[in-house]
This record gives sequence, structure tokens and C-alpha cells, in this order.
Amino acid sequence: MAVTATARGAIQRVPNDLEPYWMPFTANRQFKAHPRLLAGAKGLHYTTVEGREVLDGTAGLWCCNAGHGHPKIVAAIQAQAAEMDYAPAFQMGHPKAFELAARVAALAPGDLDRVFFANSGSEAVDTALKIALAYHRARGEAGRTRLIGRERGYHGVGFGGMSVGGIANNRRTFGPMLGGVDHLPQTYDRSKQAFSRGEPEWGAHLADELERLVALHDASTIAAVIVEPVACSAGVLIPPRGYLKRLREICSKYGILLIFDEVITGFGRLGTGFAAEYFDVQPDLITCAKGLTSGAVPMGATIVRKGIYDAFMTGPDHVIELFHGYTYSGHPLACAAGLAALDVYAEEGLFAKARDLGPYWADAVHALKGLPHVIDLRNLGLVAAIELEPIPGQPAKRAFDAFLRAYEQGLLVRTTGDIIALSPPLTITRALVDELFTKLAKVLKETP
Repeated sequence: MAVTATARGAIQRVPNDLEPYWMPFTANRQFKAHPRLLAGAKGLHYTTVEGREVLDGTAGLWCCNAGHGHPKIVAAIQAQAAEMDYAPAFQMGHPKAFELAARVAALAPGDLDRVFFANSGSEAVDTALKIALAYHRARGEAGRTRLIGRERGYHGVGFGGMSVGGIANNRRTFGPMLGGVDHLPQTYDRSKQAFSRGEPEWGAHLADELERLVALHDASTIAAVIVEPVACSAGVLIPPRGYLKRLREICSKYGILLIFDEVITGFGRLGTGFAAEYFDVQPDLITCAKGLTSGAVPMGATIVRKGIYDAFMTGPDHVIELFHGYTYSGHPLACAAGLAALDVYAEEGLFAKARDLGPYWADAVHALKGLPHVIDLRNLGLVAAIELEPIPGQPAKRAFDAFLRAYEQGLLVRTTGDIIALSPPLTITRALVDELFTKLAKVLKETP
């Protein structure tokens, strides 16, 4: 490790050799030739190893909803590490796991009041899929084994999540995936939805494709449908008005479980605790992660309706009801961080602040219309997408170039294909919204 001094005088340890680390979802060769190393984070900003400040336009990776280094969350993690670093999750428990489960259940809509802890969104999704399959078996409908995802859906990187997901790059090199999976069509059509503010008016009828899949496979074979209320990782694809309600109606009609993947939309991203509340749709299971601890400690959770849980609570009471779990389920440090994050959200009114800032955010997003290469703008809550016209023969290059230019301008954005995605911490102010979009407009004007 090399030791350097930043512009602020802080001492940073910089690795001499970047090669051993195989970075996830990263162009490793490009990064290691021109590394972008972050050394600190506070509030709405990162600090690079060179001492530059970078405005965080992505809440880390859709996760740091309370901003970085919140004193209450930091103190909770420190205190928990000193008190108890780990407790076994199988046949044992610790108080904070039960307290956090109760707090999450209280925030969830309707009778979603049982919480199974995991360590990531990917694990939360695989947990939900397994619970759905096991639930039908417990009820005597073991033939319900088919899972329905959606094109352009993202549900993590476990084999279950990849199977129901619908992003080609995440699937094509890993074989045939799980059997018995089908997909709904995606909901985005730029020719009919371009530059919509909020929910597009066109496209609710696409939910009726589920009726076609039921007719094809028979409802008695279908266990669950899983969708992201807002398909953020695929480029912030906003659901057409009424689409999710129609999915709920069809699932209820045929006894199919509806799973909302709220790994990104949970904990305030749309100005509500969960997107289910925002859209006024009651799913049967919700997966969440990211904002659960404001990104401070890895944690995921699957929230389940009481009736689903009760279906497992049969037989001798000394027998394990669900043979599933993780070594780090309900980890003490994660639970401490989660409890502190929920306190911060409530005490600082961050969900309401995000909701109130939504119209100002939308105006800032759509002010980019007419800038070079911008072919669509999408927004909902505190999330947005700027879709750029691809360079012929070089897909994703234009957005990646914009990403690099933004970083040099002191702004962190996220890209997927030729789409720039934004999802700032919920603590962002109007002044910082203005700074973010001023920098981004400059980047777009300079990106060839």
C-alpha cells in the first residue's frame, strides 16, 4: 500500500496493485488503467483519494437513503460491535433482530407482517421465490411450480433471481437457468411514452399478458409473479398507470402470489415506505434491502403476509418449518444499522421530504429535454432516467463517456446501457438538485 496526502491533508492508503480484485459489474481493464478510488463519504458527497469532492447522484448504489456517515447510524454500528459482534441465526436469536422485524412489519402495508432476513436483495429474492413454492406445497398444491418474471426485470444475481429476471447480459453466459419460468413483456415503449412525467398513460393493458400465460400454462401450475414496481436497474422504467393494479387483480383471480421486488423502491425512494403504498397495491410478498440499513451494513429482507407464514406453522412444534436461511440472517450489526436508519427516516421526516421534493426534481429532470442526444426522460419520486441515443455500432459507449465526464465534473451518476440513472440520497436539497442538473447539463452538452 502507498500512503498519500489528500488536498485536505488527510492520509490515505492507496493500493499499489489493483489486479487481484475482480470487480463486480465493472469494466475491469478500463478501471484499472484509469482508477476512480473513493476514500471518504459524508452527507451528500464522496471524497476521492486525491481529495476531490464528488456529489453523490446515486445514493451510493440506490442504497444510502439517509446520506453517508449519518452520526446516529455510525454510533449504532459502533456500539453493537462492542456489545456483540455475532449471534447464531439458527435455533438462536438476539433482541434486535425481533425489534427490527417488528419495525419493518409496521412500515409494510396491510398484513405483510412476517419478516425473513437475508444479506442482500439477491438473497431476499431467492428467499421469496422459495417461500412461494413451499407455500403452495404446504397447502396441497405442489403442482404450482412455475415462476413468472418480466422482460427487462432485475432481481439480483442468484440463479433464482436471474431466472425470473429479464436482462440479457445478466443471463446469457450462465446456461439455461431454472426450468419452468416464463416472462411477461416489458412495459416500456418509447414511441408512446417518451418524456412522460411520472406514470405513463399508455401501457396498462400489458398486464393482461398474464391472462395469456395463464391460458398457456394453466393457473394450477403457476406459483408466483415477481415484478419491480419500478424497474430501476433496467433504466428506470415507470409502470403505466393502472398496470400494477391489474396485475394484482389477475393474480388474485387465479390464486397466484404477487411478489414486489422493492430492493430499490423501498424505504422512501418514492416518498412512501414502499412502492406498494405509493401505487395502492397489496402484494403477497415484498423483497427489500439497500435502504433498509441506508447501505451501512449489508442486509436484505423478505416481508410476507401472515396467511403465508401461517401455512407453514403446522406439524410438531419442534420441527423446522422452512429449511432455508443464511449464516448472517439478522446479523447484529445489520440490525443495529437498520433500527438506526428507520429512526433517522422517521425523526427527520425523510420520506415526506422526498415526496415534497418530487415535483421540483421532476422539473429539473425534464429541463434536460432538447440537450444533445437526449431521446427520453423519465421520473418518479426521487429517481430519474436520461436516455441517450446510442452511438451506431457502440452500444452503451455514449452513456459511459458521460459517466466519466460527470465524475471529472464532481458528480457520480449510474449508467445502464445508454441510460443515465439518478437516485440521490433522500436528504438532497433544492440547491444540490440545481447543482446536480447544472453539472449534468454541462456533461451532456460536451459528450460527443
